[in-house]
Amino acid sequence: MKKDYRGWVTPRNLLAFRVKVEESDLLVLAKKDLKKKTEIRLLELRGELISYIESHPEFLKSLGPLKPAEDAPEIVRLMCEAAGKAGVGPFAAVAGAVAQMVGEYLLKESDEVVVENGGDIFMHTLEERVVALYAGKSPFSGKIGLRIPSGRWGIATSSGTVGHSLSFGRADAAVVVAESAPLADAFATALGNRVKSEGEIQPALEWISTHADDGVIGALVIVGDRLGVWGRLELTPL
Repeated sequence: MKKDYRGWVTPRNLLAFRVKVEESDLLVLAKKDLKKKTEIRLLELRGELISYIESHPEFLKSLGPLKPAEDAPEIVRLMCEAAGKAGVGPFAAVAGAVAQMVGEYLLKESDEVVVENGGDIFMHTLEERVVALYAGKSPFSGKIGLRIPSGRWGIATSSGTVGHSLSFGRADAAVVVAESAPLADAFATALGNRVKSEGEIQPALEWISTHADDGVIGALVIVGDRLGVWGRLELTPL
């Protein structure tokens, strides 16, 4: 999928740069150019994942939760914890986990950081930001956004009609805002899996509302010209 939505980015008072290593393709916003540090951290995390998969091949393929090995690296533990809460496989949280761990590393150099990894976002911001919603051919795509207050957030989007990520649903966009990026990523996948038609938007949102105690803050689902929202989310026209 071409990341055309990145052309919408207007990073007020932040510098935008892209780092790509094989399948990983990050858009980073920070107070200064941290491209080299981003690449170093991304290579470290990819190496940890590849090494863990070599000794635990089920980690890559499982569609259900797994417990990490006692000696598992932090990124594996984050993925397994988030996936366990959402009831999905660990790799449903990989993009969010990578975004968060890269972002946390960059916070040593910049007090504001946004890392976007294929629609999954780690954000640590000192001011309100607006995240535009991309939903393929839906009339809502690029027309509405989420107001995200200052703080630390995970924001993730799953789609059954856009991109190459595995989804068992047909939502144009299933968006989750959570206390962490891997958690948002895992729950966005689980939410999207539950939506195969516009009639399933409400039941899917009712399901995710039961996970507020797990760190889910809000969710939004778009199917064509139908949209449903749950939680503490503020929408804004773009």
